[in-house]
Amino acid sequence: MMLSPRLIQLFTILLREEGIVSVKKLAEDVRVSKRTVQRELDNTEVFLRKYGLSLSTKAGTGIWMEGERSSKNRLLEELESKEVIDYIDKEKRRNSLILEVLRDREPKKLYYYRNIFGVSEATISNDMEAIEYWFERFDLTLIRKQGYGVALSGSEKNYRLAVKRFIDENPDTEELRLAIGEKKWNVLGEYYEKENKGMFQLIDYKILKRVVLCLGSIRDSKLNRLTNSSYYSLVVHITIAILRIKDKEFIETDNRTMDEFLYHEDYQLACLIGESLEKEFEIMIPAAETAYILLHISGAKIQSADYEEDKDTALREELLGLINEITDIYDSSISYELKQDEEFIRGLLAHLKPTIIRLKNHLNITNPLLSQIQEAYPEIYTKCLKVGEFIQKKYGFKVPAAEIGYLAMHFGAAGVRLDDRRESFRKVDVGIICASGIGISRLMHSKLKNFLKERIQIYTYGKEDLTPGVLKNLDFIVTNIDLEEVPADVIKVSAMLNDTELGEIEEKVRAYSKTTKKNEGSSEFSRQLEHINICINQIKGIIKDFGFMKVDEHINFDELLVAVSEKLSAFQVNRLQIQEDIKRREKISSQIIPEYGFALLHSRTGGVVKPNFSLCVTKDRNAFLDPYFKGIKAVIVMLIPEDDQVGINSDIMGCLSSQLIENSEFLKVMFEGEKETVKEKVEKVLRQYFKQYLETV
Repeated sequence: MMLSPRLIQLFTILLREEGIVSVKKLAEDVRVSKRTVQRELDNTEVFLRKYGLSLSTKAGTGIWMEGERSSKNRLLEELESKEVIDYIDKEKRRNSLILEVLRDREPKKLYYYRNIFGVSEATISNDMEAIEYWFERFDLTLIRKQGYGVALSGSEKNYRLAVKRFIDENPDTEELRLAIGEKKWNVLGEYYEKENKGMFQLIDYKILKRVVLCLGSIRDSKLNRLTNSSYYSLVVHITIAILRIKDKEFIETDNRTMDEFLYHEDYQLACLIGESLEKEFEIMIPAAETAYILLHISGAKIQSADYEEDKDTALREELLGLINEITDIYDSSISYELKQDEEFIRGLLAHLKPTIIRLKNHLNITNPLLSQIQEAYPEIYTKCLKVGEFIQKKYGFKVPAAEIGYLAMHFGAAGVRLDDRRESFRKVDVGIICASGIGISRLMHSKLKNFLKERIQIYTYGKEDLTPGVLKNLDFIVTNIDLEEVPADVIKVSAMLNDTELGEIEEKVRAYSKTTKKNEGSSEFSRQLEHINICINQIKGIIKDFGFMKVDEHINFDELLVAVSEKLSAFQVNRLQIQEDIKRREKISSQIIPEYGFALLHSRTGGVVKPNFSLCVTKDRNAFLDPYFKGIKAVIVMLIPEDDQVGINSDIMGCLSSQLIENSEFLKVMFEGEKETVKEKVEKVLRQYFKQYLETV
């Protein structure tokens, strides 16, 4: 007999009570009418007899359960092990209805679901209409016909995608996800008892465990470098696949896709996994199933980027072009500086390759930090939504919120690094005050120095030493005694300095390091003058040292770098540094832009001591003939030194590079003008930049 949640609740109440329970009380406890209670308890004799139990009733008094206490306890234990659905909660009921439909695709009459959920067939019918949209997301259809029942129709591939998504969306999988991702095999044993409850009805624990052990026996560098979430996703995918293969349900074969996969860089790994699974489960893994395993591997997130292993240069070039586009869309005002961040480009390149594969094949990914990202960084997330819209327009597939969240993490981290580069930090003066100035103060001194290292200068005093002169030279004070009367910024801590207190001190050091020392007291006007003076000197230097070169049209890339570096520096060591840094930057992301007809070789380098803007063209103004240059007509070189003025230098160069794209007249002069003409145009652009700069200082 299939027990409805309502009947489970009624039996549980009666089994726990030693005496008679009134029908009215039962109805109130279960929140139904007395008539419904009577209807639910009808025809349960056969079921209860298996446990040596029976129901007894007495008119006007109530109902009780007859039988030995041990028999009652046995049934009660079984009932409590079942997952009881709150059928009154519409959302929970419909979520469970999705599970039931996925669990068995065979046609089922509405009364089958009515018995499970304890509601009317009309309610079940309404629920079926409500959940249709969920299946439509995977191109699956709920077929409902009179006399036929309800069945799920659609391809095997889409069915598996739906099962995987349902499992991922279920909060019960959070601990399981962590256990698999972090390879804590001993923890998996805790899920044995959940095997037949909730979403665990969609996967077989024993098979899942064998899949985990099977993958664990494979020694492969890429498999070992999968992120925790990607490893979990692969395990669950294979578990579902094994279950379906055992039931003779296979992924449809796509000959065109199969031909592509034969030459894929991950094909051998997918075959190795397939062979290992065949031995473990004593089944045949069809080629289409191996291809689907390959798809999951190639769409997986990797813990670290290793571009030397990337053999698909065409895809790499495509993705670098995409990064260039989406960085402009994310925020054009800082895109130039973001493109200088090699860590950002490397990380985003490593992320986008599997992302495009996932999106193209409708493979979902979970992002456990999504809600935190949306709440803590709404501006970054909103900008990344624009990036997602662009990707959708370019490739034709929607970018889900989880993927937007991962993009936000990459752009957000790059933004933090950019802010750090722009800020000028100073060493912070911290005073440690104890009652005597010795003993405990030395312990605190050592702990702080080890924790914050060169970021602080520490001075140790006794309370009586705090003269106005001493206080003037300190940014803030750390103490374990009462200093309420002292006119200073004071942090009260314990003598041993716990982790929370160290974190508080670090936050204060970070804040003070970004400010001017109070006794250095330059006025706001003085600060503005200093910044303006720096900007003037940088602009003057760029104009004064503007480089203009004409080279042979047959020159190759390495020869060009030698010629440029010789023009920029008289010292061989600096020339080699310039060449090395430009090559390194070019290797990360090619700066040859055939669409606009020029190359933009820009880099931070120790080979120059001030920013430099130079132009290199062929002697007859034709295109460069070496294939590496892809038919461009000009090479623009923009170099900035590795000094403290990276913010202003990047800003100035960003202004010039944006003009190359936005101002056709400026670009035309680069292609056709002689040195003085080009120099005048550069000076005009920088003059306009300086006017705008004065308004922001």
